[in-house]
Amino acid sequence: MALTPIDIDELDELNETDVAGTAEIGPSKTYRLNFKTGEIEGIIDDDEAVLQFIQKAIMTARSRFFIYDNEYGCELEDIIGKNVSNELLEEEVPRLIKEAIEYDDRIESASNFVIERSGDQLQVTFNVALTNGKVLEGVSVSV
Repeated sequence: MALTPIDIDELDELNETDVAGTAEIGPSKTYRLNFKTGEIEGIIDDDEAVLQFIQKAIMTARSRFFIYDNEYGCELEDIIGKNVSNELLEEEVPRLIKEAIEYDDRIESASNFVIERSGDQLQVTFNVALTNGKVLEGVSVSV
């Protein structure tokens, strides 16, 4: 009698790798979150799920919430609202966003950052290359 409802053979099949030796990336279905109300509004997948991951990873402070590991989240709030030069913002914001999102296995890279500053708010627009070959252009986040 098994102590778990999971069939070990099925679990082994899920963990197998393809011929090239890399794990196959599965579907990215997740709940659609309304960031303003905090409500769940259905299910999303593919590009929309990646865009939501990017938004949530950048909005979440790194190492502040025990539910997330140390790789999840962003450290942008450490420089937002502080009296830092535009040159520092131009260097640090892309680095911090890349660190927040590029560990996800669906994301290859982030590039072409455009940063607009308005008081203590930033509007950041950039492109994201996915591992499936797609490029999401004009990804925009407000922090």
